[in-house]
Amino acid sequence: MMLAVSVPTGVAVLALIALIFFLSSLLGGLIGPLPRYKLTSVDELPPNDCDRFLEIVEALTDAQLNRTGDLEVLTNGPAFYPAELEAIRSSAQSVNLEAYIFQKSDISRQYVDALTERARTGVRVNLVLDAFGSAGTGKSFFKTLLDAGGKVNWYNSPRWDRLMHMDNRTHRELMIVDGRIGFIGGAGIADQWYKGADGQPRWRDSVVRVEGEAVYNLQSTFAENWLAASGELLTGEAYFPRIQNDHPLVSMVVNSTPTVGGSTRARILFQLLLASARRSISITTPYFLPDKSLMQELCNAVERGLRVRILVPGRKSDHMVTRSTSRAGYGELLKAGAEVYEYRPSMIHAKVLCVDDLWLVVATNFDNRSFGINDEVNLAVRDTSVAMRFENDMALDLKQSRRISLEDWNHRPLTERATELMGMVIERQQ
Repeated sequence: MMLAVSVPTGVAVLALIALIFFLSSLLGGLIGPLPRYKLTSVDELPPNDCDRFLEIVEALTDAQLNRTGDLEVLTNGPAFYPAELEAIRSSAQSVNLEAYIFQKSDISRQYVDALTERARTGVRVNLVLDAFGSAGTGKSFFKTLLDAGGKVNWYNSPRWDRLMHMDNRTHRELMIVDGRIGFIGGAGIADQWYKGADGQPRWRDSVVRVEGEAVYNLQSTFAENWLAASGELLTGEAYFPRIQNDHPLVSMVVNSTPTVGGSTRARILFQLLLASARRSISITTPYFLPDKSLMQELCNAVERGLRVRILVPGRKSDHMVTRSTSRAGYGELLKAGAEVYEYRPSMIHAKVLCVDDLWLVVATNFDNRSFGINDEVNLAVRDTSVAMRFENDMALDLKQSRRISLEDWNHRPLTERATELMGMVIERQQ
């Protein structure tokens, strides 16, 4: 015998409306239109090595221009993990860490142990982790840290009142120690960056260690999502001490959260720098899915006589559908004369843009999610020595990569073309 359950008409109508709104939001996130960017008066854009250009970037990205600081480039896990752990173990006031990926692993246990030891001495330890990217790491993993007084919160956890915004994730990977030392890059906390995992070699990635004025901006970026996740607004000398640094370094921290129209400050930064390029553009990215406006900007750069190089993962990509969708877009670039390379030794996860051997931007993916859906943060630096450091890294990576020719692309197999069609349907979500 079946039981009949009666639901008041008003409740049923409200439930139906809520379902329609949720499905509409989900569908819009899946196949909705991408933002279009077009620079007006592009011929009047000042040279990117002058102060007037800095003023324009500062205004349009709503970022603070910093003129002093020190910066160190850390290439691959054996370099950046020890540097971060050393900073944690030397901390005296606070450690703030935000990550999309914080997986149960050998390296993450080292972080928890180091953070726990510091928390026991009275150091204020705060972690905000993405509820989706770090879904497999529950609070029990952090028990010793929590017992020692540390705090852990998840960004945008599943709740009924957040259903319309569940697609928004924090993709920021940063750490700030004592309000004086900052780390920013593409790497999360997991063994694939540390020693390799699941039988695959260690991922290739880069992290930047920075001191000086920019650390204030990194701290305020962390404070934004810590407030969203915990309800606490961080203030005080433990987080914002007086910083004195006389070393000249022009930099900006450009953080971004999607607007109603899908535009972000990160996307504006990239558009301005690509349009300003006069000699060269070098892009290293794990996920290369430029929208039509960015693709056109890259092709325009080649037509202006610039050398455009793009380095992406080869067959060791961690997202094969995304790689296939990315490869579908090579044709337009290759026909224009751009150089496209696929990295062979392992998954390459570094996220770097170099322009004219002068400008350097780290650490946003070159894809739709990063430019229009996720919370992101970038460190933009105008410094020849820093840019050349990354260009030298790219030169080494290219020696271990395969250049894709237009003939290669035209003769890719039918099985790959079929995957491309599937990927194009969900391109906005990749």
